[in-house]
Amino acid sequence: MKKLLLMISVLVLTGCLGMPNYVEPVKDFELDRYLGKWYEIARLDHSFERGLTQVTAEYSLKPDGGVKVINRGYSAAKQQWKEAEGKAYFVNGENEAYLKVSFFGPFYGAYVVFGLDQQNYQYAFISGPDTDYLWLLARTPTVSPEVIQQFVDMAKAKGFDTDSLIYVEQKPTEVKQ
Repeated sequence: MKKLLLMISVLVLTGCLGMPNYVEPVKDFELDRYLGKWYEIARLDHSFERGLTQVTAEYSLKPDGGVKVINRGYSAAKQQWKEAEGKAYFVNGENEAYLKVSFFGPFYGAYVVFGLDQQNYQYAFISGPDTDYLWLLARTPTVSPEVIQQFVDMAKAKGFDTDSLIYVEQKPTEVKQ
C-alpha cells in the first residue's frame, strides 16, 4: 500500500495540470451522472498500477464540492487488494471534464475526460497530463468491440501509443474482497 501511494505521489509530483496536444475535455459534463463505480477496461502501463487486475475507480461527492476518488485493484503476485484514496477538483468549471486529482498532499495531476458516452455515461476515455497516461473506463466490466475500437482510434489520433495498451482482467478471483 505504501509503495502504491509513493508511486502515485511520483506521478502527481512530476505531473502537471496540462494536457496532451489535441486532447480537449468534454463540454456539458454532468458530474452527478459521472459519480459512482467505473471499471478499468484498458490503460497504458505505469508503475502505480503495474500488475493489478480488477481495477476500479469510484467517485463520490465530497462535502467541499470536490470529488472523492477511490482506486482499487488486485495484485495476484501479492494475493492482496491495493487501494488509494484521492481527491479531485474542477480546473475550469463544473461543465468541463477537466479536473486536477491528488493522491498526496497539495500536488495535483491532470484528469481529462476527452471521450464520453454523453447520452448514458457508460464509458469514458481519460487522459493524464501527457500521452503516457490513458484509460478506458466503463460502468460494466466489459465493453463492446466497437467501444474499444472507438477508444483506440480516438486515442491514436491524439498521439497516444495504443499499441502498448493493457487490457485489464476484470473477472473475479478466488480471493474475497
